[in-house]
Amino acid sequence: MKVVLLETIEGIGSVGQEVKVKDGYARNYLVPKGLALMASDKNLKAFKDKIQSKIRSEAKSREHAQKIADQLDAVILNFSVKTGQEGKLFGSITSTNIFEALNQKGFEVDKKKIVLPEPIRHVGTHEVTIRLYPGVNAQVKVEVSAENEE
Repeated sequence: MKVVLLETIEGIGSVGQEVKVKDGYARNYLVPKGLALMASDKNLKAFKDKIQSKIRSEAKSREHAQKIADQLDAVILNFSVKTGQEGKLFGSITSTNIFEALNQKGFEVDKKKIVLPEPIRHVGTHEVTIRLYPGVNAQVKVEVSAENEE
């Protein structure tokens, strides 16, 4: 079944795009949730303005996310933690720690958008991806150093 998307849906398409999806997915999920319209001439004419405004708002959102991504690419987060032998941490650095450090630096990022396949458990420099918007990612450097024990 062909539908016109009213919102960007990851893995399917972007706003205003006409895509073919399974009938049940369109009838039971996309259309009732207001994410898409059936791709009929009547619907396309009736909602053309709505689709255009969604496209404009998506473009603004993408532009805003790109500005934040450019700022985040320059950010370096430093963590000083206790370590054992061979630079292995007692505990780990998780997405929660990264989220809190970003908040302290003035960046409001959703914790769920921080992509950390597994917690950081070794001293060194690590790259962490933050998905700000579909297709807009930021790379934040996380430097983990051993805490000086005196």
